[in-house]
Formats: sequence, structure tokens, C-alpha cells
Amino acid sequence: MLNKKYINFLSLLLMSHRKKHIAISFISVVVIFIMASVLFISSSIQKDINNTLSNQADITLQKYKAGKVLNTPNAWIDEFLQIKGVSNAQGRVYGMHYYEPAGNYFMIVGVDVFDTQIVKTLQSLTNTLNIKEFLKKDNMIIGSGVKKHFDEYAYYDYYSFRPPDRSIQKVFIYDTFSKESDIVSNDMIIMDIDLARKILGVEEGYVTDIILEIPNPLELEIIKTKLIISHFDMRIIKKEDIKKYYKNLFNYKGGVFLIFYTVVLITFLLILYQRYSMIAYVDSKEIAILRSVGWRIESVLWLKVSENLLVAIFAYLSGIIVAYFYVYILDAPLLRDIFLGYSNLTQDVSFSPNIDLAILSILFLVFVIPFVIAIIIPVWRVSIIEPSELMR
Repeated sequence: MLNKKYINFLSLLLMSHRKKHIAISFISVVVIFIMASVLFISSSIQKDINNTLSNQADITLQKYKAGKVLNTPNAWIDEFLQIKGVSNAQGRVYGMHYYEPAGNYFMIVGVDVFDTQIVKTLQSLTNTLNIKEFLKKDNMIIGSGVKKHFDEYAYYDYYSFRPPDRSIQKVFIYDTFSKESDIVSNDMIIMDIDLARKILGVEEGYVTDIILEIPNPLELEIIKTKLIISHFDMRIIKKEDIKKYYKNLFNYKGGVFLIFYTVVLITFLLILYQRYSMIAYVDSKEIAILRSVGWRIESVLWLKVSENLLVAIFAYLSGIIVAYFYVYILDAPLLRDIFLGYSNLTQDVSFSPNIDLAILSILFLVFVIPFVIAIIIPVWRVSIIEPSELMR
């Protein structure tokens, strides 16, 4: 059936019905574009978060009392190091700093830069970290959102913080985090733990929280139980819990769009079905002529399926290409803000390509199969009518 003459005839049909196909293709492209954009954004965000969190500590501990997070005693660090299965325990100091010129808050995180795991994590976020150079003076590594605000007010080399004791603490800008980590580091400032303690006013002998490294994942639950027994006024956060939180958050937002997409798709298919249920005189005459010259019903159906299948495939591929350009080249304006939220600092995120072919295949089937069915039923109803009646 797929010979040269058949293909030429199919091309003529497409050209003769081009106005109808252009209108259907445009709506189809919009429908595919919306859903593909959501899938691209969601998968890219999850990829970047997983890459960023992969080097994070296995467990984070916070002193917790009456629903409030309190500073944690340094003495707990040595205590947790005695637990079998814990390879490393480090204290962190962090808190919010109010940036008066822009009226925004920055997250200051103090870390022990002598710890190899901390250095490994920082090096995964910035490519120029040299510990000796970093420690020569009071330095900090900032997120791209922080840098943007600093540049607006000409803080190109350093920024002067005002600790609670009302002194002035000048800290130099050492480097900026890579764009790929913007989802979690956009409003973050990393500095030495002692410097952060001074700026945030955390008492000596205390930290904000404690992070633990556990090489064997099978021991996580056992160690978690031991930690709960040792201190009841403590909140335990696992790295996997953080990943699940972000995954559920973006899956929820993606699910909202999926519902919207389903409603739009069903509406579009109903319109398409109604349109073909009232087949125009030209279409009916065309089918009647084909039946009169000896075409079987199956052949007529196959012709119409081929014609509209090409339209559906073209619309699908066009929607995917436009969505790819919109998300990975233009960084998804409008939709980006819906997914990332209108947070403290503007998210200037560059999405990294992460295409799941299995999901795109499902999207293709979900779109194309109902599309063809919505067309083939009305065409079949016309094809079974005697050609003489159709010609009247």
C-alpha cells in the first residue's frame, strides 16, 4: 500500500486540506508544548537537586524544643563520634542575614573548611576553591542571587556585615557558586564556621546543627534509633528525606499541570471528534469517490489515519522542539517562577537538559492514540454509507 503513488496521493490530500490541518496542528502544538515544558522543567530540577544533594551529609541533627530550633552544644559532636558506624561528625553554624539595601535575606552557612567532606562538597559547587587561599583572609563563597544584589550596590570585592555586637566585619568575595546549583545555593553565603559564628552571634561552644557521615547505608536506621535514645530533644533529618521533600514538591506542581493538560486534551479531542462528526461535503464526496472506484472501507480508513497521523506526529515533534527551546534555551520564563516560587531572591536558574525518553513516549501515545480515534470513528461512520447516498 505504501508505494510511490500512494505517498503522492497522500501528499495531495495534505495540501488540499492544509487550512484544516494547520488549525488542528497549531492547537496540538500548544497542548504538547505545555505538557512537555512541565516535564522538562520537573526532570531538570530533580536532576540538579539530586546532583547538588549527592555530596551532602547523610544525617543532620538539630536541638529541638517546644517547636523551636535551638543552638546545639559542641559536646554532642564528640558523643556522636563514639557511635559505631559514624565516620565523621561536624558542627555547622547558619542563619539569616538581612541585606538592608535590597530588603532581602541571605542565608549564611559556616562550615569547617578543614573537613575533607566539606571541601569535597564545596568543590562540587565551585571549581576554583583553594583552601590555603581561602583562609588567608576572611572570605566567602556566594550564590548567584547574592552576587546579583551585591553588584547592584557596587559590592564587587567585599561586603561589610554588622554582627549583633554592632561591630563591622569585612568579608571578601572569593567565588560564586555554579549556575547548576542555583536551586539550593541562590541566596546562600558560605564562610568559615568561626567567622559565621561571630557574624550571626552564636555563642562559643554551640553550633546551629550537627551533620553526620555514615558510610554504610544499611546502618542508617540503627544509628537513627541510637540517636533518638541518646537525646529526646533532637530532630533528625536524613539526606533522603530532603530529596523526597523536593521530589514530592515538584511532583505536586507537575501533577497540577497534568490535570490541566488532561482537561485541555479531552476538550480538544471532543472538539476534534465533533468537527469530524460533521464531515464537510467535500470530505464526504472525497470518501464517496474513493469507494466508487473500488477502495475498500479499510483502505479509506487507513488513508485518513495516515493523513491525520502525519499531522499528529508533526504537531508532537514541533511541540517537543518548541518546549526544548523554551525550557533549555530561554530558561522557561513564567513557568520557571511557578515551579521555583517567588522566593526571597529572584531565581536566575539555568535548566540543564534532562530528557526522559520513556515519559516522552508515554506522552506521545497519550496524545496520538486518542487523536486518531477521535478522527477514525466519524470517518468510519461515513465510509460504511453507500457511495450513491453520499454523492446526493
